[in-house]
Amino acid sequence: MSTTQLLAAGADEVSVAIAALFRTHANAYQALSAQAAAVHDQFVRSLAAAGSSYAAAEAANIEQALLNAVNAPTQALLGRPLIGNGADGGPGQPGGPGGLLFGDGGKGGTSNTAGVAGGAGGPSGLIGNGGVGGTGGAGAAGGAGGAGGWLWGNGGSGGAGGAAPGPGSNGGNGGAGGSAGLFGAGGAGGHGGAGAIGTPGVNPGPATPTTPAPDGADGVDGFGIVGGGGGQPGSNGSGIGEAGGNGGTGGDGDNIVGGSGGGGGGSGGNGGPGAPGGAGGVGGKFNSNSPSASGGGGGGAGGSGGDGAGQGQPVGGKGGGGDGGIGGFQGGGGNGGGNGGGEGGIGNSIGNGGGGGGVGGNGGIGAPGGNGGNGGNGNAGDVSGGAGGGGGAGGNGGLGASAGNGGNGGNSFGNVTLGGFGGTGGIGGTGATAGTGSNGGDGGAGGRGGLLFGAGGSGGAGGIGGSGGIGASGGAGGDGGLGGTGAGGINGGDGGDGGDGGTGGAGGGGGNGGNGGAAGAGGLIGFSGSPGAGGDAGSGGSGGTGGTGGAGGAGGSGGSSGSPGATGAKGATGAAGQAGTPG
Repeated sequence: MSTTQLLAAGADEVSVAIAALFRTHANAYQALSAQAAAVHDQFVRSLAAAGSSYAAAEAANIEQALLNAVNAPTQALLGRPLIGNGADGGPGQPGGPGGLLFGDGGKGGTSNTAGVAGGAGGPSGLIGNGGVGGTGGAGAAGGAGGAGGWLWGNGGSGGAGGAAPGPGSNGGNGGAGGSAGLFGAGGAGGHGGAGAIGTPGVNPGPATPTTPAPDGADGVDGFGIVGGGGGQPGSNGSGIGEAGGNGGTGGDGDNIVGGSGGGGGGSGGNGGPGAPGGAGGVGGKFNSNSPSASGGGGGGAGGSGGDGAGQGQPVGGKGGGGDGGIGGFQGGGGNGGGNGGGEGGIGNSIGNGGGGGGVGGNGGIGAPGGNGGNGGNGNAGDVSGGAGGGGGAGGNGGLGASAGNGGNGGNSFGNVTLGGFGGTGGIGGTGATAGTGSNGGDGGAGGRGGLLFGAGGSGGAGGIGGSGGIGASGGAGGDGGLGGTGAGGINGGDGGDGGDGGTGGAGGGGGNGGNGGAAGAGGLIGFSGSPGAGGDAGSGGSGGTGGTGGAGGAGGSGGSSGSPGATGAKGATGAAGQAGTPG
C-alpha cells in the first residue's frame, strides 16, 4: 500500500493542490530516511572494523611476546632462535642461521672489496630453506648457499663470482649451492665471474747505463835501446748496459840512440749488451832527441758497442775511437785509433752509430801529423738505424811539415770523383705482442638433493673469458744516411733511402671461458641436477698498426747536392690474436 498517494478532498482546484503538496512531502521524507539508514550502516561497519584491528594488534603483541619467551632459552644458550628467519649478512659477511625448529637462513652479504669472497648463506634448522650466497668482490669467489632444513627444505643458491679486477687476473669462481636435508632440492651453483681484457702491447724503453768495465793497464816505459811497450786492452763489458773499458796508454820511449817510439795504446773493450765500447788508449810518445827517431805509437782501436739486450734494454752501444800518439823529434805523429771503434751495436729498438774516429797525433819537428781514424758505420736497429760516426781530425804538422789527413766519416761509400751514397735507414722493429685475456671463473657446483627425496641443484655457468689486448704499433723506420761529400767540385752523393716501418705487434689471444659447475647429486628418490654451461671464450685482440717509414737522407755537399733518398714504406699491420678456448 502506497503511503505517498493522497486523493483530493474535492474536485475543486484547492483540494487538488493540497493533495499534491502532501504527496511531495511524503516522497522527500522517504528519501531522507533512506540516507539516514545508509549513514547508520557505515557507522556500524567502521566500528566493527576498528574493534577487529584492535583485537588483532593485541593478539600480535601477545604472539610476539610469546615467541620471544619461547626463543629466549635457545638464543641465550646457542645464539640461535628456536623459531624465526636468520638475519641477512653485512658486506662480505655470512647470513644468520634460521630457527632450530622452523625458519629460513639469512642471505649472505655481497662483498664490496676486491679479493674478498661473498658471504655464505645462512643454514636453516629443522624446517626451512637455506640462505642465498653473496656475490664475491672483484676476482673473488661467491659465497656458498646455505643448507636446507634437516627434515625439509631446499638448499640456497650460490653467489656469483666477482669479475676480474684487471689485466692478468681471472674472474672469481661461483659459490657452490647449498645441500638439502631429508626432503628438498639442492641449491644451484653461482655463475663464474668474467675475465679481464689482456694488456696492450708495450714496446721497450732505452737501456740504463751501468758502471763501465775496468780500463786496460798502461804500457811500461822503454829504456836503453828498446822502445816503450803498448798499453793493455780494456776489459769487455759483461752485464747488461756495462760499457767496455778504455785501452791503456802506451809506454814512452827512452832511447838515446834513436829507435822505436812509445808503444801503441790498447784497444778499448767491447761493450756489454746495450752499452758503448771503450775508447782506445793513447799511443806512447818518444822522449829522444835523436833526429832519426820514430814517432810515438798510434792510438788503440775503440771497442765495438754492445748489442741491444731485448726487453727493457733496446739500444745498441756506440763504439769509441782512440786518439793517435804524439810524435817525437822529427818523428811522425801516431795515426788515429782504429776507425773509431767500429760499428755501433745492434739494438732491438734503436741502433747507435759507430764512434768517431780518433784524432791523429801531432807530428814532431819537420814531420807530418798522423791521419785521423775513420768513423765507424752505424748499425741498423729494429726501429731506427744509427748514423755513422764522424771521421777523426788530422794531427797538427810539425814545424815545417804538413798536417795529417782527417778520417773518413762512417756509412759513406765515396771515391775520388763522386761523393758516397748515404746508408739506408734501419727497418723499424716489430711491435710488442699484446697480453692474453684472462680466464673467466668456474661456475659453482650444484647442491646435493635431499637424502630421501629431492633433485640435485644445477651447476653454475662459467664466466666469460676476457678479450685479448691490442698489439703495439710497429717502430718507425730509420732515417736514411747523409750522402758523402763530393771531391773537386763533383756532385755529392745521394742521400740514403729511409727505412721501412716495422710490422705491428700481434694482438693478444682471448681468455678461456670458465668451466661450468658440476651438477648436484639427487636424493634416494630424485634426479641429479644439470651441469653448468661453460663460459664463452674471449675474442682475440686487434693487431697493432704498422710503423711509419723513415725519412730519406739529405744529399751530400760539394759540387751539386745529391738527391734526397726515398721515404721508406709503412710497415704491415700485425696479426689479430687467437680466440680463447670455451669452458
